Amino acid sequence: MRLSTAPWVGLAIFSGALIALQSRINGELAAGLGGDGFAGAVISFGSGLVVLALGLLLVREPRRGVRRVFDAVRAGRLKWWQVLGGCGGATFVLAQGLTVTALGVALFTVAVVAGQVGGGLVFDRMGLGPAGPQRPTRRRVVGAVLVLVAVGISMADKVGGGFPYALLALPLVAGVFVSWQQAVNGHVKNTAGSAYTGTFFNFATGATALFLVFLVHAAFRGIPAGLPSEPYLYLGGVVGIAFISIAVATVQKLGVLVLGLCTITGQLLGSLLLDGLLPHGDAEITAATFAGAALALAAVVLAALAGTRTGRVVASSEATTRPAEESAPTS
Repeated sequence: MRLSTAPWVGLAIFSGALIALQSRINGELAAGLGGDGFAGAVISFGSGLVVLALGLLLVREPRRGVRRVFDAVRAGRLKWWQVLGGCGGATFVLAQGLTVTALGVALFTVAVVAGQVGGGLVFDRMGLGPAGPQRPTRRRVVGAVLVLVAVGISMADKVGGGFPYALLALPLVAGVFVSWQQAVNGHVKNTAGSAYTGTFFNFATGATALFLVFLVHAAFRGIPAGLPSEPYLYLGGVVGIAFISIAVATVQKLGVLVLGLCTITGQLLGSLLLDGLLPHGDAEITAATFAGAALALAAVVLAALAGTRTGRVVASSEATTRPAEESAPTS
């Protein structure tokens, strides 16, 4: 790792810890809403969108960025689906509200990591990120397999008739969507010329998707009878703004692969601390959960060594995204 990228690596790891914190907050919010994870996700994403929209009214440059994004989509320089990265975040936040209380932050995070690493391999090969197509190396494939093994180890002492296997699938899928989100958000930031604008689009599309899903859910199940009184439960959107802004800004410096690996590291470390120091709900951190998280972390390090062995990932990302900030071409 070059000295010039060290601060960005630290920021990316910190953003991963914020993701784990948001998972805890949104899980508790959903529990306070009578177990309604759909309502919790809308509140979390919606509050973040309100904060960003207010800032957009006060600052001129991000508003210009919004116009640049719309112009680029109309001109075909930016594909319409590249603006929908927030839908990946919406899937992740919804999974938080529906599963964290039952699974715990640590097991939830290990499952998300499995989805992120697997999705990262596929999306890098497809060239969805700013760095373009990247062939999967042997170490990265081995790392992805080890992460899947880590999920199995984490749930080894939880296997039984009462274990919510279906809930485990949600964070796995959410992890895949997070990888896709990180890849496409970089293109929006390039076009807008502003990390703030990229974060705004992420929240706007995600909040819209969650609101539509919530309307369907409410039509069949109704709405929560009341809101929880703890103020900190409504900070999930603000925490989300922080880690999405960091991701949008650092993807240009680190590339999609290294950014994903750093955030995964932060998620694992943060989730272990939260479940170990502040246990909540039915889930608890066990020796198997800790061992699985440790193996997942080792797998991430293995994949990182493969991805940064020659430094080409970061270099190619910087080389390809610098012109993109000027002319906003698509990959």
